[in-house]
Formats: sequence, C-alpha cells, structure tokens
Amino acid sequence: MSSPTRRLTVAQALVRFLSVQYTERDGVRQRLIAGTWGIFGHGNVAGLGQALLEAGEDAMPYHQGRNEQAMVHAAVGYARQLDRLSAMAVTTSIGPGATNLVTGAALATVNRLPVLLLPGDSFATRAADPLLQQLEHPVEADLTVNDTLRPVSRWFDRVTRPEALIPAALHAMRVLADPVETGAVTLALPQDVQAEAYDWPEEFFAERIWRVRRPAPDPAELAAAARAIERAARPLIVAGGGVHHSGAEDALRALVDSTGIPVASTQAGKGSLRHDHPADLGGIGHTGTAVCDDLARAADLVIGVGTRYTDFTTASNTLFQNPDVRFVNLNIAAFDAHKLAASSLVADARTGLDALTEALAGHRVDAGYEAEYRAGKERWARVVAAAYRGDDDAVPTQTQVLGALDAVVGDDDVVINAAGSLPGDLHKLWRARGRRQYHLEYGYSCMGYEIPAAIGVQQATPDTPVWALVGDGTYLMMPTEIVTAVQEGLPVNLLLIQNHGYASIGGLSESVGGERFGTAYRYRAADGTFSGDPLPVDLAANAGSLGMDVLRATTVRELRDALAAARASDRPTCVYVETDTATATAPPAEAWWDVPVAATASREAAVRAREEYERQVAARRRHL
Repeated sequence: MSSPTRRLTVAQALVRFLSVQYTERDGVRQRLIAGTWGIFGHGNVAGLGQALLEAGEDAMPYHQGRNEQAMVHAAVGYARQLDRLSAMAVTTSIGPGATNLVTGAALATVNRLPVLLLPGDSFATRAADPLLQQLEHPVEADLTVNDTLRPVSRWFDRVTRPEALIPAALHAMRVLADPVETGAVTLALPQDVQAEAYDWPEEFFAERIWRVRRPAPDPAELAAAARAIERAARPLIVAGGGVHHSGAEDALRALVDSTGIPVASTQAGKGSLRHDHPADLGGIGHTGTAVCDDLARAADLVIGVGTRYTDFTTASNTLFQNPDVRFVNLNIAAFDAHKLAASSLVADARTGLDALTEALAGHRVDAGYEAEYRAGKERWARVVAAAYRGDDDAVPTQTQVLGALDAVVGDDDVVINAAGSLPGDLHKLWRARGRRQYHLEYGYSCMGYEIPAAIGVQQATPDTPVWALVGDGTYLMMPTEIVTAVQEGLPVNLLLIQNHGYASIGGLSESVGGERFGTAYRYRAADGTFSGDPLPVDLAANAGSLGMDVLRATTVRELRDALAAARASDRPTCVYVETDTATATAPPAEAWWDVPVAATASREAAVRAREEYERQVAARRRHL
C-alpha cells in the first residue's frame, strides 16, 4: 500500500514544512521558524511569494522589509531575544537581493545565532541562460552569486530538484536548533524549481520537535575543573553570551553566592549578573572596567563560561599577565572550550554551572580577595556616577546621554547597540538590570544592525520597551527599517546621537597615527581635507519623514524628559540629541587593543604611535 502524498510546488512544500517545526527545551515548546521576512523580485515572487500568500498568516506570518541585510538583522535580534529557541526565515530574489544577505549571514554565524536564508537562484534547468542578474563564470558553470554565502553559513545547500528539498530542509532544521552548530543556514532555491510541482509524502509535513540538548559535563572534566578552582587563590569568572543563551543566569548567581568568585562580562555576557550584585564587576578587556582588568592581570585561574575569547576580551592576549595563570572553559562547543589551552568542561552552561556548584560545596575564596574586589567595584561605581553626571541646562556629552537613559529605563527594557564609540562606553558604564537588557552585537560590530534588531526584539517580546542607540554614522548606513517599524506599528525607540562623524574610528585613528583622516562629516576645506564646517544634515527630519515621531533635546533636562515621553509612547519614536564632543567624560581604556601601526612613516603622529605600539605589543603572550 502506497503512502499518502500531497501535490505542492517546492516553495509551497517548504513553507508548509517550516510551519510545523518546533523546538523544545526544559519542556517548553515553541515554533522554530516563527515567520518569514521577504523582499520579492523575479527570483522568488512566483515561488516563495506565492507560497506565503497561499499559506496565510496563521501558517507562516510574513514581514515586509526594505533592505535584505536589515531583514537578517531583524531575524537575528528576534532569535537572540528568545535564547536561540525560535528563529525567522528570510527570502530574497536572485542577484543583489541575495548578495545583500552576506553581511547579515556573517553576523549571525559569528554570533552563533540562528537564521534561515532562502535566496532565489538561477534556473536549475538552464532553459534561459544567462538570466537577468545571473553571474556567468568562465570555468564554473554551476557557480552563482549565492555561493558567496557558503563561507558565512553553518549549512549551505542548493535545491536543484524537488525531492532534494526533503534532506536539505531536515538538515537545515538540525543545524538551526543545535546550540553547538547554529548560525546562518542557507537553502538556495533556483526560481524554476521553486515553482515546480511534486508529490510529497505526507510524513514530510508531520509536526517535528527538535529538542535542544543540555549536555552534562564529563565527570573527569568536572572533577579536574573543581580541583583547579579549589587550588586557585585569585579565580575570575568571564561570563560570555552562552550564559544568556542557556538561561544560566540563576545558576551563575548560585555558584557565585556559594564561592564568592567575582564575575567579569564580555559584551555578549553583560547582564549575566545584575549590576548591583556584589560580585558583578562589569565589562572585561579593552572596553572593560578598571576593577575587572586589574583582577584579570593578577588572576591565577580564569573560568570562561560561554565565551569565545575575542581580542577585545583578552586585550589582544595582553590582559592575563600572571605567569601562572591557567584557564578552565565551560562551553557547549568543544571548539570554544579548548581556547587558551584551557582545561575543557564541555557542557551546557546551566548544567555545567549547577554541577560546579555542587562539586564546590563548602569552598569559598579568601575573605581578603572578596574585600579587594568589592572595594574596586565601589571605586568604579564612582567613576560611572561621574561620567553620568551633568548640568541639567548643559549640552550633554555621550556618557551623560547614557546617564539620562539609565535614569529612565526599567528592569525589562532592552538597549541595543553594535558599533561606533557607544559599545566602549556602554561596556564600561551601563548598569544592566535584567538578563536581556544589554543587547550589544559586538561579534561582528556591524553598523546598521541596531534599528532592524530593535524591530526583531520588539516582535519577540511585544510588551518590552526597546531602545536602538545609534550614532549619525550608523544611522546613515541603514535607516530604512524605520518604515517597517511604522508599518508594523512597533513602538521601538530610536536614540539618535549626532556627533558629526565616525567618532569611534576618529579616536582610534588619532591613537594609531591616522590623525582622524576621513572620519569627520564636514565640508571639504581649501586644503582638500574634510575639515570645514559640519554638514547641514538634519537626521531628525529624515527620521520624521520616514514616519517616526521625533523629539529633539538640546540639554540634559530636555533629554531626560524626551526619553521618558518616548518610553511612554505607543508609536515608533526618535529622540534626537546633538552631543558635546569637546568635553571628555568617558573613562579611558583600561587595556590595550592590537591595531597594527605603520612600521615606517614620515609624519610625526605615526612615528610616535609606532613607538607606543611596540611598547604595548611586547606584553603579548601565548597561553600554552
């Protein structure tokens, strides 16, 4: 007796399949693919476009984007807010629509966040060749522009026949739901195949649950980790994004409360403890706090939890200076657990932390060590207060802008940023109150991420106040999804800071002998440099023209009032402020970051910068 089948196009079958995929962790089930973002062109309008229309909003909600890269950012923001347990699909036409996905895909994969990419592709049959927007390669006839997505995808397949969709789709779901493997997944869909009909087995459309594992640590690895911690006089926990993805904040707090071990956080891990917990010392590394970086230099044991140890975290391998320092890394991915020649503890973060707490029962760090780091925390709290403090009637500095926002937000608000000078100030100064409040995309540090990500976070948690913090440089990269927020009625808040150029890169340029070349948004002067008056660009008017409500603030007091009004609004709202860039209120970097400086130069600034570079690089070490 033959199994029942259903005749559908490839695109219709894929949408139907995606609508019945679920994840389950700790007994909680949710849709794996909760919706599809799409911009339609000739490469997907008659395939996936028609299939989404036919499926309807209940089966597969559709979201209209304005830029393909931005759609991926929105999907990534959504997935991160929901602890990687639910994701979105993104469909594009062939050609530039598909290649616009590459930056978003890289961001997703770098940050280990799931997104399903469904770009249209050239005809599988090659009945019409070359197609509009088809790239012809002289020696590889099967190469298409979608192959640019291979190196930035965790799984890639091109579905050139209908029946090939079945294994491709199943593999795609496996990767998306696996906390070790997850990232961008690409199914390239030739436009003729999308519209082709096939008799699909009904089993393909049965509900599937992809259980998200919480692997426990190996007993021998656990025992070795516990011994190392018990022997350490100055242990330090480095909390990474894996703490949040695992929902391990309570488990981390239990370990810290039991043992007294202090916690430093990466950009992705900030908020693993509330800012007012006695053992929470804030950010670590180049953008870290003084107390964290001082402890890191003297630590004899560093316990990484869910971190991949980027160069900002390790200060380009100059931070951990104790000659006897050793590492224990708790990570669900063996690839990351091995880093810095660590003693590996391969496990889910929550499961591993619970096991460590039990194994370390009765152990606590020396009281003098606790007193030392608590005193350092109090000193840094005074630095934060000074950076936030400003005259109510003065033009605010950037750190005073953060202080005004800090005074307005609640525990559940989400603050989103990715690039510019803000990540450094936020990592040092922000007082995170909730587990998902601090949302920094610093794995790829992609300008333009903030506004679409805010949309994704708002979609994931509709009642949560969401703030996209954006400088003028980032805003000009990608303001397009403001239209999407207005269209969808999503009350995202945009805090738009005008400082007339690339402030972060300007400062970096100055420090490495680049003399702020090409970083200011100013008219070209008589000498050919961009050193004239600031450009007369009205970004607030631009945001208003795209449909946002706009509130302008010129003083600290006006800024606080505007932020409070934005938070209370049920409409997408932009708070625009021009900052005082002449007054320095941000604390300096507490650790180095390796940006190579010209080895030979005739300009004095570069010569001096090279001398400083050689002094700093001498402190770099290999942890073996």
